[in-house]
Amino acid sequence: MQPGIFEETARCLALQQPAEKCAAVAELFAVVSRGQFQWDYDTAIPSVHTVGRPDRPALIDPAKVPRRRLGSAAGRVALIHAIAHIEFNAINLALDAVGRFRTMPQQFYFDWLSVAADEARHFQLLQQRLQQLGAEYGDHPAHDGLWEMAEKTTDSCLVRMALVPRVLEARGLDVTPGMMQRLLSAGDQETAGILRVILDEEVGHVAIGSRWFAWCCEQAGKDPGPTFLELLQSRYSGTVRGPFNTDARLLAGFSAEEMAALESAHEII
Repeated sequence: MQPGIFEETARCLALQQPAEKCAAVAELFAVVSRGQFQWDYDTAIPSVHTVGRPDRPALIDPAKVPRRRLGSAAGRVALIHAIAHIEFNAINLALDAVGRFRTMPQQFYFDWLSVAADEARHFQLLQQRLQQLGAEYGDHPAHDGLWEMAEKTTDSCLVRMALVPRVLEARGLDVTPGMMQRLLSAGDQETAGILRVILDEEVGHVAIGSRWFAWCCEQAGKDPGPTFLELLQSRYSGTVRGPFNTDARLLAGFSAEEMAALESAHEII
């Protein structure tokens, strides 16, 4: 019997060890890409509170995460670790989207499994770079902001697509070019190259979020632009700050009108 796509997604989501999770996600995506699976819609939806994660890193308040100065090797290790933590959470976020929202078109599940596979590969690149620098994932504390947003958006695929890929993950489009430049200035071309790979592929990930957000809005009879801005006010407790990587965001599905509103902070805070 062929494996069920939702049962296998739940299994991947529950795995705690990063190496095991990354390998399982890659295998699941390969199996699904070959069409060697079945649609098991009656499989139980995983609890958002029991996601598989390793015992380390320690999770602390975002304000207490130490600042990273890229002029030192230790600072670069801390930065790479922080990005690796984001990528590990992004694996789980993509898997959770697949397992949680069961009324979407089939392409939705293929899209987010492809994202999970990409995020797993990103994590492995960063983990390998950490090991080259004498460190491991888990050596530094981290915060749980990404997964906390997953917990807050279990009720609606529309809200999840708005606030995870189009807010939290889109922030990476804004800040990564500056980090790459600082790494190059510090002589770390290898890490900058990894971030280039991640940046290029994250544009596509945010675009997937934008596409499915627009689809959800169409089904609900809502206008995506105003709906996105309204959700920033009503469901997002943080602040969307610039400067923005406008070119990348436009490629990722943001409209010119949305970008104009984001630039005018008083319209969304």
